[in-house]
Amino acid sequence: MIEHKFPYESFMGGWYMPEKLCDDIVNYFHTQSHRTNKGEVTTFGKSTVQPDWKEATELMIEVPDNTFPFRDYKIHLQEVMNNYQKKYIELAEMDKIELVDCYQIQYYKPSEGFKQWHCERACKKFQYRVLVFMTYLNDVDDGGTYFKYQNLTSPAKKGLTVIWPSDWTHTHKGQISHTKEKYIVTGWVGFKNEWYCIFRKSKFKKS
Repeated sequence: MIEHKFPYESFMGGWYMPEKLCDDIVNYFHTQSHRTNKGEVTTFGKSTVQPDWKEATELMIEVPDNTFPFRDYKIHLQEVMNNYQKKYIELAEMDKIELVDCYQIQYYKPSEGFKQWHCERACKKFQYRVLVFMTYLNDVDDGGTYFKYQNLTSPAKKGLTVIWPSDWTHTHKGQISHTKEKYIVTGWVGFKNEWYCIFRKSKFKKS
């Protein structure tokens, strides 16, 4: 697995998944338009559609889903996790962390994106989240992700899977492309939270 080098002190890791896997996920997304939802933002524990903050079309994928292409995606994601834990060995001394929640395929039309600074553990509802992952599914020259305090932009390179801590130290927002579409997979790794997994599973089945 080829590594994308981020500064060690950034606490960010990046490794490349196969490009064909990215194509398979994008193709799957287009077969499931009847299951997609407008992207939501969670503020003060409540999830709502807020276009000034975020514009996206999202498809939820349940963690236990091992159908094509998600079995392969999770295998590669575990390899990314293993590499990250070798890079930052203190993770081995923590309680077990694993894929939590439903993860998401997100599609951004030109001029859409996550426009505001945010982090992934901004309320008690998400306190179990430890790490965030994001896989860019296509190349977007001007569609990466800004990280405020690391003073860097992760490039939107097809297959690149970026992983980083969920806290405010890694406040970030999308680099908005006004000319190109953007596809990503994103989700969270953390301490298992039975209540929230049940909540998300119920919501997924209703959509």
